[in-house]
Amino acid sequence: MPWDRNQMAARAAEELEDGMYVNLGIGIPTLVANYVGDKDITLQSENGMLGMGPFPFEGEEDPDLINAGKQTITELARTSYFDSATSFGMIRGGKIAAAVLGAMEVSEQGDLANWMIPGKLVKGMGGAMDLVAGVGRVIVVMDHTNKHGESKVLKECTLPLTGKGVVDRIITNLGVLDVTPGGLRLVECAKGVARDDILSATEAKII
Repeated sequence: MPWDRNQMAARAAEELEDGMYVNLGIGIPTLVANYVGDKDITLQSENGMLGMGPFPFEGEEDPDLINAGKQTITELARTSYFDSATSFGMIRGGKIAAAVLGAMEVSEQGDLANWMIPGKLVKGMGGAMDLVAGVGRVIVVMDHTNKHGESKVLKECTLPLTGKGVVDRIITNLGVLDVTPGGLRLVECAKGVARDDILSATEAKII
């Protein structure tokens, strides 16, 4: 069976190593905070928080503690707070080791489209463009296909790009793919998902 949202987040958490400073994007990536476990990972939110904890239990929410997606979160003993300029200074200055982001499309060259669909109201690009340009490693977590069953892992992105050649690893509900110079390399299949299932659901070249 394909992975669900929580299983995808747990798989993404396996990518993180002790000592890393990591930014989590909106959507499925926010769930990664629940699966860090005992690893010494410091989670950064671009709205001005370093050291995010997991989501709070129901009834224990603090409306003043939110991530970049406006979800309530928890703080840790080492949590620090700062303004947006300082936050983006960390990102643009290369201080964040990795970003786990959602996406609408990823190409076989590692191009990423995750900030807008033409014709729909967009209030702003958020921090995505700064993140993909400034962090050390970009991990995308998303469903392999859209609601119409069409591949989101493409030869070329059709939506406006967030960054060109920026994605290192793609984790979908079907498995894990790495971006390489010759195309996408299949690293892992979700339990119960066959290689042929991934090939048939992918427009991009898999080597």
